[in-house]
Amino acid sequence: MKKYSKILALALAVIMVAVMCCGCGSSSSAAASGDSKDLGTYTIRIGHGGSESHPIHIGCLEMKKYIEEKSDGKLKVEIFPNSQMGGEREMVEAVTNKTLEIAYTTVGPYTSFVPEYMVLDIPFQFSGYEEAWMVLDSNVGQLLVDKGEEYGLTQLAWLESGIRHITTASVPVHSPADLKGLKMRTMEAAMHMKNFEALGSNPTPVSWNELYLAMQQKMVDGQENPIVNIMDLKMYEVQKYITLSAHLYDAAPFVCNTEWWNSLPAEYQLIIQNGAKMASSVDRFLSYLQEDAALEVLEKNGMTVIELTDAEREEFRSLGQPAVEAAVRAEIGDEFVDTWMSSVSALTSKEVIS
Repeated sequence: MKKYSKILALALAVIMVAVMCCGCGSSSSAAASGDSKDLGTYTIRIGHGGSESHPIHIGCLEMKKYIEEKSDGKLKVEIFPNSQMGGEREMVEAVTNKTLEIAYTTVGPYTSFVPEYMVLDIPFQFSGYEEAWMVLDSNVGQLLVDKGEEYGLTQLAWLESGIRHITTASVPVHSPADLKGLKMRTMEAAMHMKNFEALGSNPTPVSWNELYLAMQQKMVDGQENPIVNIMDLKMYEVQKYITLSAHLYDAAPFVCNTEWWNSLPAEYQLIIQNGAKMASSVDRFLSYLQEDAALEVLEKNGMTVIELTDAEREEFRSLGQPAVEAAVRAEIGDEFVDTWMSSVSALTSKEVIS
C-alpha cells in the first residue's frame, strides 16, 4: 500500500487541475462582475456525511472559497457536514425535491435514483485508485453521468469515499469462510448486501450516522468501509480487526437537480462546475495521501491489520463478483452491463497507467 513514489506526481496533477479551474473561471468571474445586477444572487447548500476533518469536507471548503470569490459573493455556499441534512439517500431525495442544492452520495444509495450506477457496485473491477479515476474521468464514466440526466439529476463531479475493506470486532477474516454467520453492516444498498450474502455473512444495512452505535451495541459483528472512514469514525474503539480486502472502489457522485441547474445563468454554472472539479481533486488527493497514515492510526489504537495474499483475495472475488454481476443484470438488463463491462475492459487493458 506504500505510494510514496507516486505522491509527488499526484500532488502536481492536483495543482494543475486547480490552476486550470481558476483559469477557466476567470473569464466567467469577469462576466459575473460586469453583469452582477442581472445575474442575481443564489445560496447553494451542500450536504455530506463526513466530519469537518474528512477529505470530502476539505474539498467542499475549497469549492466554497473558489465559488464565492469568482462570483464576487453573488453565489453563497453553505456546507452541512456530519449528515446534518440526513443520510445519503435522504440528501439525494432532498435534491430531487429542490430542498437541497447539492449532495454528496456514495454509489450504493444513489442506485435507488439512477439504477444504472449499480455497475459500480460490482466488486473487484479496478486494480486501484489510478485505474478507477481513469475510467470515471473518461467517456466510460460519462455513460453513467448521462444516465443521471435522464432521471433529472446532474452530476457536477466524481468524488470518492475510497477503497473499501472489512473490519470485525472479534473474528480475524482471512477468507469468506471466516465471515460465515457474521452480521456484517453494509450501506443501504442492494448490491452491497448481495456481495456479503454471497460471501456467507448476514448483511445488515445500517446508515452511516447510526453505524458507530450499532457496532458499540453489538447489533453488528463487523462492517466494510474505506480506511479513512474507519479512522474518521474511530472504529478502532469498537472493532478489533481490519482485513485489507480492497473489494470495492467507492465512487461518489456529486449531484444537483437538473431543473435547478438549468435555471442558473451560464456564467454561474461554469463557476460552480469548476468549483466542483476542485473539490474532486482535493478529495481524491487527500483520500489517497491519508490512507497509509490512517492505517497507522488504526494500528496504534489496537487494530490488527490483516494483509491478504493474492490467492485469498481471489476467494473473495470468485464468490462475490459473479453473484453481484448477475444481480445487477437482473435489475438493469444485459445491454447496459455489457456496454459498461466491455468499455471498462477495453480502457484498462491499454495499460496507460505505469
